[in-house]
Amino acid sequence: MSDAPPVNRRVLLARRPKGAPVPEDFALEDGPVPEPRDGEALVRTLWLSLDPYMRGRMNDAPSYTPPVALGDVMEGECVGRVEASRAAGLSPGDYVRGRGGWQSWFALPGDKLVRVDPQEAPLSTSLGVLGMPGHTAYAALQTIARPVAGETVVVGSASGAVGAVAGQLAKLAGCRVVGVAGGAEKCRHVEAELGFDACLDRHQPDLAGRLREACAEGVDVYVELVGGDLFWAVLPLLNLHARIPVIGGIAWYNLDRLPEGPDRTPQLMRAVLTRRLRVEGFLVPDHADLAPEFIRTVAPLVRSGRLRFREDVVEGLENAPTALIGMLEGRNFGKLLVQVSPDPTR
Repeated sequence: MSDAPPVNRRVLLARRPKGAPVPEDFALEDGPVPEPRDGEALVRTLWLSLDPYMRGRMNDAPSYTPPVALGDVMEGECVGRVEASRAAGLSPGDYVRGRGGWQSWFALPGDKLVRVDPQEAPLSTSLGVLGMPGHTAYAALQTIARPVAGETVVVGSASGAVGAVAGQLAKLAGCRVVGVAGGAEKCRHVEAELGFDACLDRHQPDLAGRLREACAEGVDVYVELVGGDLFWAVLPLLNLHARIPVIGGIAWYNLDRLPEGPDRTPQLMRAVLTRRLRVEGFLVPDHADLAPEFIRTVAPLVRSGRLRFREDVVEGLENAPTALIGMLEGRNFGKLLVQVSPDPTR
């Protein structure tokens, strides 16, 4: 504890957003560094992951997990260095991953921390391509999408943390993969670096028409991360027995009321019925059993360069609120991370 900083910087939920979050919905607070209790380790945060699901945690509404309480630290997964330990099997100097939240120091029980080896891969990758986003993409494809060589797969948010991995894995399985991303630069990256067969800029006119041309033989798998106009553009193209793992719907996260317009439920349900579609919600905690298989499969692909990734790094915990707001508007490019303190392994 002698080298501990005098304060623990934390980002709190100050109020619940109405529509899109704004900086005033967050509060920055300095407080004491926590003392680890029996069975806990004190961790200095190096990296904080920012993910779309965090927008849902800001609402006081029924969901699959409780919301962040007003005045509490924003929820999030971190990688950090153990600085003091009262937990068996963990020692100062170990690197661990855990749900420490938006703060520069945190204390958690040893069984809530996962050891991370910086010799195997950069620490930050355990929050991205080799962490929850990568696990999400892998498990969704294995359990719901089940892509087969020769099929056509459409991936929304193709340059993002989940979409980039899902598309590359589908490509490795022998599929034709069409991505959708926001902007020409992102689309170039998806095609040139990630190896997708095509990537469509969602900002350009006539997305539905361009998608129809890119998917001349229809769509067999749609990895749903976006929702909104993209969903309705994909729906008419879905082939018999197409599969849709519903991982997210970032286009809808900031809605404070249902969109105006015609009720398209009959169109959706008729497609589900007549084309025998499989539309299934996906939450990665339900597939924790696949984590070892995911690492065995994907880590060698990352090390060999066959599966590529991109990180979008923001410096300083105080900038996390602005970064999250930007991500919900599509301004990030790759896996969004906050570097909270210097990473001694780099």
